[in-house]
Amino acid sequence: MPSTLQVSSDNGVVRIVLDSPPVNALGAQMMIELHTVLTGLREDPQAKVIVFSSANREFFSAHVDMGIGEQMDVLQWLAAQAPEGVSVFQVVGELIRNQPQVTIVKLAGKARGGGAEVVAAADLAFAALETAGLGQIESLMGIVPAGGGTQYLRQRMGRNRALEIVLTGELFDAKTAAEYGWINRAVPAVDLDAFVDRVARNIAALPEGVIAGVKQTLPPEDLTPGFALEQKSWAALIGRPEVQRMMAEALAKGAQTVEGERDLEGLMRSVTP
Repeated sequence: MPSTLQVSSDNGVVRIVLDSPPVNALGAQMMIELHTVLTGLREDPQAKVIVFSSANREFFSAHVDMGIGEQMDVLQWLAAQAPEGVSVFQVVGELIRNQPQVTIVKLAGKARGGGAEVVAAADLAFAALETAGLGQIESLMGIVPAGGGTQYLRQRMGRNRALEIVLTGELFDAKTAAEYGWINRAVPAVDLDAFVDRVARNIAALPEGVIAGVKQTLPPEDLTPGFALEQKSWAALIGRPEVQRMMAEALAKGAQTVEGERDLEGLMRSVTP
């Protein structure tokens, strides 16, 4: 099976490109590969900055693969790697949030669900003004975010805006996402690559010890109590027959295809009772 990631390194900047056609669904293989790469980088003194992007300019990561529940062996392996108080779906976000390197997302296209949680977990995120979009689609699937999204959003922008994002399930444009604090800023699409490259290289070139010092003085908040609430709510909903029906109908109507994912919100509303 081909890798779902392209990984390269240059002058202290590690670039991780998500590459799992057609829409970069966050599946079990991608989760394992991200875990492996990020864990390995923790002990790499040459790695200063990690930049996440997508080989598909239209989709950063659609969301978690709707069929991931069928890959129990892989999920059990991931669960065994999870720190105490972190569920299998929260593992990747917490790895990103707690990396010793500075983590940056370059968002040219859409990120929903688990893909949006990756964006919110990163230290910095920059998005293409005209083409990027972010959404927590889970409520339209009859569930709640399970990869840390509820807690990341509340921390970044406050309870009221987090509630708006999670309850509406809408796709938010880059300008609004920046105003809400979901991302650092929206950049014209034509400038995005050069802008992120400059930020990454400038940070990687800082004097020895500066990155570690800054990250120590601005540590990530402990969100494990909220993670437990998130996992409990998700577990109470995911097994409901109505939720399984909606997911199956969504897949039959084109979810996880390019056409279906272009307006996933409309597609999900078409299968909601």
